[in-house]
Amino acid sequence: MIITKIEGHAVALVGEDIDTDRIIPARFLKEITFENMGKYAFYDARFAEDGTVLDHPFNDPRFQGASILVAGRNFGCGSSREHAPQALKRYGIQAVLAPSFAEIFRGNCKAIGIATMTLSEAATASLQTAIMQTPKLPVCVDLVNRQVVAGDMTVAVDMPDSHRQAFMSGTWESIGLLVANKELIRDKDAVLPY
Repeated sequence: MIITKIEGHAVALVGEDIDTDRIIPARFLKEITFENMGKYAFYDARFAEDGTVLDHPFNDPRFQGASILVAGRNFGCGSSREHAPQALKRYGIQAVLAPSFAEIFRGNCKAIGIATMTLSEAATASLQTAIMQTPKLPVCVDLVNRQVVAGDMTVAVDMPDSHRQAFMSGTWESIGLLVANKELIRDKDAVLPY
């Protein structure tokens, strides 16, 4: 699937160094599939031990249905668990914007079709403020033009060229590529000496 734009509304998550254990606590990693991971996204920040709903952007009805997450510096640091991007994807997040990312987290996002774009700290703060002031603000993440348009604000963003090209050519999905090329794989397998 080719991805050149992600459109929707956003949710702002203020704070730096949000690690994968905060994105999805380790006790939820025992799930056999990723199907239910979305409900565990930021679970310990969203719910008290007794189940009481806490004040968190993912609990705020104004931001429900958000497809774009605007986060702080070093987002996705910590362990390399692929469950963290899966939790975000299953929650509905299609793009994450932050000043910087942990590289393994970023690679895990690319592997499942979540675009991770970097932007300046000042642009992050401005975008987060706009989102909090105007919930449901229309946001467009444009990979082709390397920009985010949010209302009347346009912000420059960047992404590693290899990731950007993978999204724009549809080659980010390695399983899909294998399935699409099964005849080539079968032909190659037939001529291998082992």
